[in-house]
Amino acid sequence: MSALLASLLIFSLFTSATSLSSNYYAKTCPNVESLVRKAVRDAATSDKKVPAALLRMHFHDCFIRGCDASVLLDSKGKNKAEKDGPPNISLHAFYVIDNAKKAVESACPGIVSCADILALAARDSVVLSGGPSWDVPKGRKDGRTSLASETLQLPFPTFNISQLQKSFAQRGLSLDDLVALSGGHTLGFSHCSSFKSRIHNFNSVTDVDPSLNPSFAASLKKICPVKNAKNAGVPMDPSSTSFDNKYYKLIFQKKVLFSSDKALLDLPKTRNLAAKFAGSKYAFTNAFVNSMIKMSSITGGQEVRKKCRVVN
Repeated sequence: MSALLASLLIFSLFTSATSLSSNYYAKTCPNVESLVRKAVRDAATSDKKVPAALLRMHFHDCFIRGCDASVLLDSKGKNKAEKDGPPNISLHAFYVIDNAKKAVESACPGIVSCADILALAARDSVVLSGGPSWDVPKGRKDGRTSLASETLQLPFPTFNISQLQKSFAQRGLSLDDLVALSGGHTLGFSHCSSFKSRIHNFNSVTDVDPSLNPSFAASLKKICPVKNAKNAGVPMDPSSTSFDNKYYKLIFQKKVLFSSDKALLDLPKTRNLAAKFAGSKYAFTNAFVNSMIKMSSITGGQEVRKKCRVVN
């Protein structure tokens, strides 16, 4: 019973009466989408890692207290904020949201939340990477609380399928959402620390996770030796700046980095969905859009910040 109550308590943190609408700013800030899109495009032109960074930032925001831009707040005094929690140390490109907010505030002061700007930036990042577009529901509010300790609630790359299922269910997300949103791993880069347990001292019997393709594992060991450089790592997939369905194909080739990626093979439902997405980019992108809208509609904020790094 206590586990059930804990799950219900966590889920209650991610729901609110906030009503979202695709035309929320139609009269108060009609150019908000073009302003955010320009900020993302300008940044991505000079740094191809920006789209993946913004998409990941949005995920990490929504999974803690809902999509309330709490991930954007800076630590202050004794309060260590989410962005300084262990899973978020590698988040970057916060300046893109700052730039977008500055442009939006210039046009429509005090109207658009940082949470909405981040949701729009995540969508624009997918589009810029060759992925689908969608209408982003808007009207989120910004949160006033950001605690590094709460980042331990994020799903870890070492999670098995039951841990993943529980983490998503606590946020009102299904196994279908889990498989579709995992496809975000088609973009970006991973540090060795996120998968080193699969290629070094895996267990008492073998050094390497036997579910990894041997040649792939060998290539990872070269890049990530036991005592690797702090920033060493590899792209999430060979086309890590293109939004495609290659991630799902790599799952079946045993060439994915995280235990949590491989875990999608461990239930018939998730395995079948992964196979469906591996065989059809169209099926994947449709599912991804639906799950992104569902995830980004988890609300929880209270205000519209003037600056995204500090509460009003």
